[in-house]
Amino acid sequence: MKKFVRTPWVQSALAWLVSAYLGATLATMRWRFEDRAGADAAVAGPGGAIACFWHGRIALAVVCRRVLKQKPRRVLISNSPDGELIAKIVERLSFPAIRGSSTMDNRANRRSIGAFRDAVKFLDAGGVVAITPDGPRGPAERMPEGPVMLARARQTPVFLFGLAASPTLTLRSWDKTRIPLPFTRGCVVFEGPLSAPRGAEPESIEATRADWQARLNAAQSRAEAILAA
Repeated sequence: MKKFVRTPWVQSALAWLVSAYLGATLATMRWRFEDRAGADAAVAGPGGAIACFWHGRIALAVVCRRVLKQKPRRVLISNSPDGELIAKIVERLSFPAIRGSSTMDNRANRRSIGAFRDAVKFLDAGGVVAITPDGPRGPAERMPEGPVMLARARQTPVFLFGLAASPTLTLRSWDKTRIPLPFTRGCVVFEGPLSAPRGAEPESIEATRADWQARLNAAQSRAEAILAA
């Protein structure tokens, strides 16, 4: 079944269906945006920015087009076969992909290094690079070093997005992907701008990684709490 789903024509058909569903569904939802002033300032400015959200909320993250407006944006998607389908979906939703690992740490392979360079070049041009730091295979909701290293390369500001919707369809995937339903409610909580340490000391990088993970989890929990209130 996986081999059939991964054939190009099937993936193209699925990408059309999923993108059409998400585009229409997100438009019917009532959205609340919290603490977005910093993100609005970054979007209005000429510089680049990094946006991080958990992989399980990627279907909800498309709504952030409303905040990014006409700001150039790309999303980092893995080179895996499943990543090919996701890349086709998000491109139809105005998020062209940079293909490579989202970890981008010291264990990165040659393709990931190429993706890192492409991301830096796009940030230099004033674009927004969106990253699901726990993708493509997890562990779920764990921040790797990659986003810290990317932000440090050019001292690029980082924004964390907590994304929630109620109710949702939750898939039985490793990341428990949330699929929004039409005419429901959604919330986005922004955290940032954050900055990466200038030094390369492992202790400093690890402390920043752990801090960003805790902050993203807190933003996620707050978005869910707002909808539960």
